[in-house]
Amino acid sequence: MLLSALPIVLLCATAPSQFADSEQAQPPSQSDAITFNRQIAPIIFENCAACHRADEVAPFSLLTYKDVKRRARQISEVTQSRYMPPWLPEPRHGKFIGERRLTDQQIQAIQQWVKEGSVEGDPSDLPPSPQFAAGWQSGDPDLIIEAPQAYTLQAQGEDVFHNLVLPTTIGSMRFVKKVELRPDNRKVVHHFNLLIDTYGESRVLDEQQPEPGFPGMESLDQAHHPGGHFVFWKPGSPPYSGHKDKAWRLDPGTNLVLNMHLLPTGKVEKIRPKVGLYFTDSPPEPPPFFLLQLEHDGNLDIPPGESDFVITDDFKLPTDVEVFGIYPHAHLLGKDLQGYATRPDGTKEPLIWIKQWDWNWQAVYQYQTPIHLPKGSTISMRFSYDNSEENPRNPNRPPQRVTAGNRTTDEMGHLWIQVLPRSEADFVLLQQAMARHRLDKYPHAINPRNNLAASLMEQGQIKEAIVVLRQVLSINPDHPNAIFNLAIAMKTIGKLDGAIHQYRRYLTMKPRNAEAMYQLGLTYELKQEFNAALQHLKKAIQIKPAFVDAHLSLGRIHQKMGDPVAAIENFQKIIQIQSDHAEAHYNLGATFGTTGQTEESLQHFREVIRYLPKNPVAWDAAAIILATSPNPNLHDPQEAIRCARRAVELTRRQHPQLLGTLAAAYAAAGQFDQAVSTAEIALKLANTSGLTHMVDLIHEQLNLYKAGKPYIEHRLQP
Repeated sequence: MLLSALPIVLLCATAPSQFADSEQAQPPSQSDAITFNRQIAPIIFENCAACHRADEVAPFSLLTYKDVKRRARQISEVTQSRYMPPWLPEPRHGKFIGERRLTDQQIQAIQQWVKEGSVEGDPSDLPPSPQFAAGWQSGDPDLIIEAPQAYTLQAQGEDVFHNLVLPTTIGSMRFVKKVELRPDNRKVVHHFNLLIDTYGESRVLDEQQPEPGFPGMESLDQAHHPGGHFVFWKPGSPPYSGHKDKAWRLDPGTNLVLNMHLLPTGKVEKIRPKVGLYFTDSPPEPPPFFLLQLEHDGNLDIPPGESDFVITDDFKLPTDVEVFGIYPHAHLLGKDLQGYATRPDGTKEPLIWIKQWDWNWQAVYQYQTPIHLPKGSTISMRFSYDNSEENPRNPNRPPQRVTAGNRTTDEMGHLWIQVLPRSEADFVLLQQAMARHRLDKYPHAINPRNNLAASLMEQGQIKEAIVVLRQVLSINPDHPNAIFNLAIAMKTIGKLDGAIHQYRRYLTMKPRNAEAMYQLGLTYELKQEFNAALQHLKKAIQIKPAFVDAHLSLGRIHQKMGDPVAAIENFQKIIQIQSDHAEAHYNLGATFGTTGQTEESLQHFREVIRYLPKNPVAWDAAAIILATSPNPNLHDPQEAIRCARRAVELTRRQHPQLLGTLAAAYAAAGQFDQAVSTAEIALKLANTSGLTHMVDLIHEQLNLYKAGKPYIEHRLQP
């Protein structure tokens, strides 16, 4: 055999084999003739052909009798040893989607077929050749995003860790239900991870490099896995299909970041990957997934010759969860990788066990049925490593000391578990428990403290978060994330000068961070220093032109400064970026109303109703124009009544201003008795609520209705 010279790649398709449930079937007797057409072709077609075909990752095709017979003995050997198909998890330690494991009967059939001379058999027994989707395996995507430029991988050298930035081209918020990653040059790719960057930091890093993208695995402070999904591409892995009701949100202006691990081939290679996105109209149901991370890289210092070096980690769940997926990760010295859970009653739940780790065939494994783990369960990992000469994958001859690191010749020990908590409150419990767990192991670690502080801030525990952030800065006074989070925390509790100081510190380190520039502008706005606020918000937009929130804040400040033209210009830019941005439409409606452009005002309020049909304020604003406008082209009392009633229904008849609008609509239609009775209810509610400014207005309107006159020429306020 020439396995070392020409690695055989024999993969399974994601569809289960017709033999998958035949473990109890009787093995073929010695007298039964095994033929390719009758017994072997179904095994090969269903378990191997997905990758062993033209333009796929395998180095040769296995679609015909001649293809398979040419390598029959090699196929017999690698299937018998279970080297192929490349399915690492042991049976009965997790039931996974797309399991690629031949049964004992299938392996025995291949053995007997080769032993008997690899007979072709009756052509009428041959099943149809498998059919595969051309191009995108999940069908045509709703949106295809290609890297703007190809990245050039040099011929020689060590592993390359590089990130390509793919700007999105969407005009409104979308929900992503499925993702397919497509490298155009698969032979150089060890794996891809997909991250999302909503702040534009990746684009800044990209612009600082002469080549497309930017280097490193951990270069981004603010990029993250979308919605707790681990979107991953590895040779032989099916496209990521996501989960029902757990789509993730994609906003206009978001950058996709392909975090790539590339392997030089001996010649210069180019790669320009694509991402296919599949959308749904259904927003995700909360809470999102949470990625638990067990690891013990701090103890990864493997001496030469050590054949069973063990690391462990244990995490006690603070709440009930459903386990959806798992991803164990090690490098070339990995040997035996286990993940399991121990329930509070002491029963053990196997999550995954890989007895013969192979770095080339790692994958993210999704469970066929989610595993329920109650509060108090302990999730554990136990990884062992072989740094001896007996390990055929050991990159060092003789063995050398190996420590933790990103390179292939370094080592890692991570176990990611994708879990779903019961509620958003439980999600926060997991966040904080995970951060504290890592701090228990690494008391001087910075990232867990930063994560804990961010979680505390989300829960409104600002003073507690500031204590944690100052601990981070006592360890590293110049840690950018801690400085940024401290600025946000100080702004939240009203210490605006301190927040400005921290934002400025951060921007000396990262002068082109759009989010920090934006937050600094908001802080100046809170101080009523509007010119300084405008200056920094405009800088944020220069860095990130599609920064919707910055445009929104600019428009709001121009409103406060009495410049409706500039306000309208900024709100219109938002609509150009994101056509369904309801808040921008509302602000346009309100601002056009103050300038007397009533037709434009009504148009934008109707857009708000279109996108947010349960928003009572938009219904009310439309009703006011339809009922009180002196413009005969806009005056529509019956439509005004319909809109005003909808606003009142949505607020359960408890808001005096909306009842006042309904009264005005009745009066516009000449229904003065209804106008008077409705205005009296509104007046009573306004008095009860202490809304004195509204009491006077409703009194004025009520007197008109009693006199049989409508209320007209209402001007809106933004």
